Formats: sequence, structure tokens, C-alpha cells
Amino acid sequence: MLRRDFLKYSAALGAALALPPWSRAALAAEPPPLPVPELLTRDSQNRLRLTVQAGHTRFGGKAAATWGYNGSLSGPALKLRRGETVTVAIHNQLAEETTLHWHGLEVPGEVDGGPQGIIPPGGTRTVTFTVDQRAATCWFHPHLHGKTGRQVAMGLAGLVLVEDTEIRQLPLPGRWGIDDVPVIVQDRRFSADGQIDYQLDAMTAAVGWFGDTLLTNGAIYPRHAAPRGWLRLRLLNGCNARSLNFATSDRRPLYVIASDGGLLAEPVKLEALPMLTGERFEVLVNVSDGRPFDLLTLPVSQMGMTLAPFDKPHPVMRIQPVGVGSSGALPDTLTTLPALPSLEGLTERRLQLSMDPMLDMVGMQLLRQKYGDRAMAGMEHGGMNHGSMGNMHHGDGAFDFHNANKINDKAFDMQQPMFAAERGKPERWVISGEGDMMLHPFHIHGTQFRILRENGQAPAAHRAGWKDTVRVEGGVSEVLVKFNHPAPKEHAYMAHCHLLEHEDTGMMLGFTV
Repeated sequence: MLRRDFLKYSAALGAALALPPWSRAALAAEPPPLPVPELLTRDSQNRLRLTVQAGHTRFGGKAAATWGYNGSLSGPALKLRRGETVTVAIHNQLAEETTLHWHGLEVPGEVDGGPQGIIPPGGTRTVTFTVDQRAATCWFHPHLHGKTGRQVAMGLAGLVLVEDTEIRQLPLPGRWGIDDVPVIVQDRRFSADGQIDYQLDAMTAAVGWFGDTLLTNGAIYPRHAAPRGWLRLRLLNGCNARSLNFATSDRRPLYVIASDGGLLAEPVKLEALPMLTGERFEVLVNVSDGRPFDLLTLPVSQMGMTLAPFDKPHPVMRIQPVGVGSSGALPDTLTTLPALPSLEGLTERRLQLSMDPMLDMVGMQLLRQKYGDRAMAGMEHGGMNHGSMGNMHHGDGAFDFHNANKINDKAFDMQQPMFAAERGKPERWVISGEGDMMLHPFHIHGTQFRILRENGQAPAAHRAGWKDTVRVEGGVSEVLVKFNHPAPKEHAYMAHCHLLEHEDTGMMLGFTV
């Protein structure tokens, strides 16, 4: 039944999905059950343990070398409660260094896990912190400078669920893996022998590393049997560079209830939900009618590119309602968001994101060589028409791209923070991508902020709550930030583009609090 529905739906789109042969075979087979990460809570001594390890995972019938936390791929979900103090021991069994960054958690710089928090091969790093923020869906991943993209591509990512008294009093679906479901979406590219095919080169430094296979919780097009009623999806765009745009195959609405840093004031009804890399949104979907449907990602054009198979609606997972008994409902109101304070007299910081023009040219030339003219259709940015670069002589990728992406004309320097913020004092950050025209999902450590303007526009309703990532794409975005914890020079917070290949090649700064 599920195979027949999927094939019928694909035909309605007008074309078969242009996937690698072994991926097409996987989609034609019975969808596998959605893998659900284990939910870990602190033990009687308030401790958690994470082991970074190598293993193998099968994708489309072939075994690939992968990395994971407490397993061979991805990681568990950690459940934390506001007000509790937790100690996490992180043991690195890889043959190389790594770090573990708590993306979205408001914790001191010394435990934040940025590029300074190196865990050597065979080593252990133990961090202790007190949870002091609103309920939210956050995540953890590596942050080793120059290698973040590769380590995430190999599989290192896990969720963090923060709970508080307010959210426990709401009638939201709350049975983990049943009607409260994590949906971690990542794209991957595989070599002919089925291995993860990651490269950091001039092309990916310019536009990012894109895969041609979509994974949901590590599986290709899985299915989830959900009880009829309201289904809660905790969405994470865990891709290195690809933006996603979630929708349903039968156009049933998504009700957004929370963004990166917690609950919205009230649910926001959407037909499509765009998500940048690193962003999280929680949505409720009504599955009371019992009809199966697909969660999709709609085509997203990045820098003028929409390459197959993502030039058509692409299935993320199949949702099959069964029986009855959802544990929750959709509330009319969720929380009270504090009013924005006056902006007069606030410290204002201006950050200009930029790419070396040579990297821009070399990267686009390599992109054209790899994908042909179809990749360049409509691409014109930075005042340069990349469709007329036939005389470029940098196709060998010899250009040094490692420090070509910059903020305020400086590539990342771990030894030299760019500025010092004052603890507890609101600041206005103005982040510009003008003249660049590239997409930059800009992420700030150690805080959840409010968006004032996003590319010159007022934020959409579902983006007006607490956020840690803002869209910067050829325009100016402004955010209101405040840091409640210290960050000394040796453990400075980071602010960076969360397109991981931009981050790895210099578009990052450190700052102290």
C-alpha cells in the first residue's frame, strides 16, 4: 500500500526522482521504520556519558564508514530540565581530534565546546553546567576548525531537549518516538562504492558541500506509524549547506509552535516551512483523518542553483496514521514573549560577511565543470556573471581557499577575539551580506536572540520568537542579543556562517563576554 501510494504520488509530480541507482532501489522498496534516537537522562549522580566513535552504517544496501555518539551514526537525544545541573563526560575514540559544541544552549564559554575545546584521540573532556533557559529543541555537533564540515558529514550530530515547567503544563504531544518525533534531515553524497564522499575544496568552500541523497534520522525515506490526532515533529536541518523547505504531500498545514530557542507566542499556520542549516522548528500536524502522506522538502534555489534530485519535491519520510490515542492537542496560545526594549543607546556592532573574489570565481568555475551549464543558469551575483567564465585558468583548484571567507575583512583567528561584549547588556548586531549575494545562515553562540530585521524585512511570524540563527543573503539583518554567561579569551564564543564550509574556511569570529 505504501509503495503504491508513493509511486502514484511520484507520477503525479510528472517525473521520477533523479537519484543514484541504489537510492532509487531503496525508495521502491518498503520504507524502513523511522529510526528514533535513544532518549538519555542524567543518572543518579547527575551525569551523562557520550562516546565519539567510528562504525559502519548501511545505506541503500552498501556499508559506509560512519561516526556517531554512543553508536555508529548520529547520536542520542539528551533530555535536560531547566534548573538542573548536569555533568557530561565526552570520550573521543576517533583517531583524530574533535570537539562537541552545544548548539543553542546558553552555557558559559568554557563549556560551550567551540574550536578551543579540543578532545584529543583517546581523550575525555568533562563539562558541568546548569540549565538556565526556556524549553527548546537544541542539538550538539563537532566544531573543530577546518574540519567541522567533514565531521558532521561523517555522522556526528545529536539532539538536546530542554524542558521547563511552562511547557510541561501545555497539552502538547509528549510520547517520545510515538507522537513526539525527532526529524533530523541531512543530505549526503556517496562514492560508487557507497562511502561518504566529502571534499573541502575551492568549489565547496565557495558554495558548500551538497549531497544527492536525503537521510532522515540516518535512513532513506523511512516511515513512521503515528496515532491519530496531533503529531509533534521536532525538525532539525542538519545539512552542511543545503536549505530545506518542508511541506506535506497533500498540503495539510504545519502549525509551527517553537523555533530555535523555544515556544512562539501562538501557533503559526503554514503550508511550507523554509529552514536554514542548523535551524530547528517544532510543528504540529493533524493526522486525525487517518490518511497517509509524505513529509517533503520543496525545491529551494540557493545562489541560483537547484540541482537534481532536489529540483522537484523530494520525500523526507512517510507518515502513516494508525489507531487512535495521540497524547496531545494544539493550544490556542503557547507563551508570552517579552516586548522588545528600546534600541536607543544600545551598543551596535556591524559585521560584514565576505568571500575573496578569487574564491568566488574559482569555486563557480569548478561548479560549472562538475555540473555543466545547468548549474549556472540564472547565477549572477557579486556583480559577476558566472555564465561567462570560460577563460578562467583556475579549474585545477590551486587557489588557496582556507582563509578566503571573512568577517570584517578578517579570516578567523582563534588567538584573537574580535571584540568583548558586556554580560547581561543587550546589543544590536547588524550583519551584512551586501556585495556577496551568497546565502549565510548566521549563528551566534551563547545566546538566543530576537530578529529585528531579516534581509531588510520584518521577521515572519514564525521567526519572531527566540532564535540563534538568522538569514543573511545579499542584504542586511539585525538581531537583538544578550549574553548571560561569561566567555574568557581562551574559551571565546563564536559567531559564524553555519554553512559549514564557509565556517571552516574563515567566515567566523571569536568574541569574549
